[in-house]
Amino acid sequence: MGYYGYPKYVSVAEKRVKAEKKLKQLKKKNPKISPVCIPERGAMAKTWWGKAWNKNLEGYADYAYRLERGRSYARHGAVLDLQVTAGKVTALVLGSESQPYTITVTIAPMLISKWKALKKAAMGTMDSVQTLMAGRLPEAMADLLTAKGKGLFPSPTEISLHCSCPDSATLCKHVAASLYGVGARLDEDPSLLFLLRRVKVDDLISETVNETKGELLRKAGKKSDRVIDDADGLSDLFGIDLGEAEPPTPKPAAKGRKKSAGAPVSKAKPVKSIKKKPAAQTKPAPNKRADNTAGMNAPMKQLAILMKKKGKGLPVAEMITQSKMDPQKVRNTLYQMKQKGWVETPDRGVYKLV
Repeated sequence: MGYYGYPKYVSVAEKRVKAEKKLKQLKKKNPKISPVCIPERGAMAKTWWGKAWNKNLEGYADYAYRLERGRSYARHGAVLDLQVTAGKVTALVLGSESQPYTITVTIAPMLISKWKALKKAAMGTMDSVQTLMAGRLPEAMADLLTAKGKGLFPSPTEISLHCSCPDSATLCKHVAASLYGVGARLDEDPSLLFLLRRVKVDDLISETVNETKGELLRKAGKKSDRVIDDADGLSDLFGIDLGEAEPPTPKPAAKGRKKSAGAPVSKAKPVKSIKKKPAAQTKPAPNKRADNTAGMNAPMKQLAILMKKKGKGLPVAEMITQSKMDPQKVRNTLYQMKQKGWVETPDRGVYKLV
């Protein structure tokens, strides 16, 4: 304690060092521990999904007075571990004590009636086949997902909070830091939001496509600029095979009019074709990435080995079968590898090493 009974001031640098030291200790006991890493400066989240989660939290007056301290804790690395499962978030957050506090956030499953209403409303939000097949999320659908009381993001009444700290407040700074940690997790894997609400993203996207396919094809020639600027491909984000859009059937060309007998006919001289010498082919540079798995975790290395065997690309379905990994884990791992520039998609649903 400091003077007059107030807590002793601890700088941010000291807090960060303390958190790093404790994290090393915890990793020795549990190598699977997953800390939250948020930059000291700048935005708390970098993608639309993480930003939308944080914006939803900050939009409720019940949370406003405690969120600022939570942001500070999240930035200096106090969230030592954060796990997201179906309807639940568990975390370890380091406070003033030597041992981290245990946080449990329980989120109620989305009501079936609300989920059906959301899917029905989503049917009219896909602006065009080009927008959908390019893997972009129309802004109208984003508005549906974030609508208070109707969207996918939970309200305070649907969230139950608990922390082992002595603070009597429902939302303490440790819980607030954990909630910002969820936003950081959504940056890495947006499908976790659907997992928290216990609904399937396949239902939302796939049913929307199937129900409105005819209408989408009719609008194929129209373009819409109401698309989220930083949205990533839906197929890459969620591993959904949206299928290929059939191009509109071209109209037969109109038959030309018959020339009259007296009309002069101009004879154009045939242009001689000039044969160009084929350009000298240079040998492609050796693919160093295919032989370098430095920085990859175990699931990434496993998929990299499978993709290396098929240089032209390996479909996701085959990767799931050959790796015997959970399908969602395969998709999440591929998404992370693509974000790091380690893989590319030469065709829809097909991945290859860069």
